[in-house]
Amino acid sequence: MTRKKRSFTIDDLWQIERLAGVTLSPDTAQAVVSATRHSMEDNRSQASLWLLSTLGGEPRRLTSCGEKDGQAQWSPAGDRIAFVARREQEGRKDETPQLYLIAPDGGEAQRVSDYAPGVECFKWFPDGRRIAFVSWVWPELKGAKAQAKRHKEFKDRKETAYVTSEAQYRYWDHFVPMGRVAHLHVLDLATGKVTDLFEGSPYELTRAEPDANTFDISPDGRHIAFVHDPEPEKRLDHCFALAELSIRSGQVRELLNPGTGADAWDFNAPRYSPDGTRIAFTASHQGKMHTMPHHLGLVERNAAANRWQLLSAEWDHSINAPLRWSGDGQAIYFTAEERARCHLWRFDLETRRASVAARGGWVQGFDVAAAADGDVLVTCADSMNHPVRVSVHFGNTPALRIEAFNDELLSRFVFGTHEEVIVKGARGDAVQMWVVYPPGFSAKKKWPLLHSIHGGPHAAAGDTWHYRWNNHLFAAQGYVVACVNYHGSSGFGYDFLDSITHHWGEFELQDVEAATDRMLKQSYIDRNRVFATGGSYGGYMVAWMNAHVKPGRYQAYICHAGCFDWTAMFADDAYTWHAKELGAWYWDDAAKVASQSPHTYAKTMRTPTLVIHGQLDYRVPDNQGLAYYNTLKARGVDARLVWFPDENHWILKPRNSRLWYGEFFDWLKRHDPAQAPRKARSKA
Repeated sequence: MTRKKRSFTIDDLWQIERLAGVTLSPDTAQAVVSATRHSMEDNRSQASLWLLSTLGGEPRRLTSCGEKDGQAQWSPAGDRIAFVARREQEGRKDETPQLYLIAPDGGEAQRVSDYAPGVECFKWFPDGRRIAFVSWVWPELKGAKAQAKRHKEFKDRKETAYVTSEAQYRYWDHFVPMGRVAHLHVLDLATGKVTDLFEGSPYELTRAEPDANTFDISPDGRHIAFVHDPEPEKRLDHCFALAELSIRSGQVRELLNPGTGADAWDFNAPRYSPDGTRIAFTASHQGKMHTMPHHLGLVERNAAANRWQLLSAEWDHSINAPLRWSGDGQAIYFTAEERARCHLWRFDLETRRASVAARGGWVQGFDVAAAADGDVLVTCADSMNHPVRVSVHFGNTPALRIEAFNDELLSRFVFGTHEEVIVKGARGDAVQMWVVYPPGFSAKKKWPLLHSIHGGPHAAAGDTWHYRWNNHLFAAQGYVVACVNYHGSSGFGYDFLDSITHHWGEFELQDVEAATDRMLKQSYIDRNRVFATGGSYGGYMVAWMNAHVKPGRYQAYICHAGCFDWTAMFADDAYTWHAKELGAWYWDDAAKVASQSPHTYAKTMRTPTLVIHGQLDYRVPDNQGLAYYNTLKARGVDARLVWFPDENHWILKPRNSRLWYGEFFDWLKRHDPAQAPRKARSKA
């Protein structure tokens, strides 16, 4: 008997296995991916590693004991897989993440590091006998024993204050470890010995969550290229230099200095060529504008200092890390956005042209390995219609999907369709918008319109699944969902992205309003049931709309983690960018800053608003949401506050997410005129 399909719900969303971190074996025969499962009952998650055959077949679970087994990487010989985890083994539970090894044919994972400060990320040395990793250490100390002693003392301290003189002291949802910096280390697998490569030097990696893209190991294993902030006082908006460290001597050679003023460049994501003679990297001309795209750069290792090539300047796309070389050294792979999609590209070094190697949706991650007949690619990619899937790409043959983790679950539900439309927005420019329809949509009926306004602003409403703002979950509630890629969005060329700089709110509002006008012309949209919601910069936008759009056009707003007062926003972790984004420091030109701030226009705010915020949000501190809510209450505007003490900019815990969606939908229904008769009948 055929099972009747039903609508998608929040509990269904949290049953999906979330795939990430795919890595390809050296012989290209197998891949490893991390799969995270969530429990609504336990309100927690567990990540395991799975082995996939690139020829198809059933996946095989590699690990099941850790809480968050991730960052898997094959050894150069393909006989072991390293990963980072916090586990209990031999009667001892890891206090900090450590490195583990497991054979691809299974067995028990072996802990190979015992370093008190923990392991953030890592890469194998080509000899397979050593691993380079990043750890937060006290820079004045020498040796692993001294670090372990200080770590215990800090853990056992009774004081709770965070004390600093640093300009950059917190990031996203956590404080930078007090008094510590991120150093590169080498672990000898045979002896367990750990060597701090930066010990006694002024070098450190970024304080903004250093990952494996901040460094690379040369093919001969003798050098490590890395990027660092050369300024004495570290700041989030500083440009990074590219340097190379000799493993044997410990000497550091500066390859590329970021420069100053109009000549400043930001260098990142170094990657050695297969023959070790060149290093590819990303380069952004920050001296020209802080919004400049990341281009592809190349430096010859024997070149004079600061002599490098800018390869992709004529290509109007911004390149994402990581970079991966083709097996023959003639091309470089990376992801880049294009019109609300994110593809995997192959950039040919001779012709300086990019071609799509794997099409999105949204390619969330990839790996490359050389084979006898060319490169083999493996991708993790999702789309508006499905969560992340893993596929392998052999040459010009069609992609082969090599897992089916979520297929049976998703087969139970009926989803609506979606389409891409174009509206005439600010400056007369073409503005792209996604429209997602409810299941069972009929143009003969009237439907409410729900705007889902993306954050950033330099991001996009993409052809991607999204767990926190899932368009199909919105549409399943009976809404036609509109996702506008307003001016300032990424993936539509640099001019479009930079057009909003120093006058935030202006063009974006024109675009959203043009999209509303377009949708109201459709016979199936009920003009009395129009709503606007947004998170982060999208939250800023709905606050801005509350002040600048005539009351009644939108029945209600939802503001999640939205920016409200640009002066008070100086408490955020990215405060050093404010003058670049807004055009002035608030003490130099208060009027210019205030003119782009929703709070300045609070007197005209009258539309009911649900305000949601997390206390651990340091990108948009929760005082923004609280101030907006308090303002609405003081003005007598219908408002509701949902405040999470244990969430950051995103709502990540299953139970909190279910509550978030519940409050979200309840608020819309409460202000939906079509629900009023139903409420009246229920009271009677």
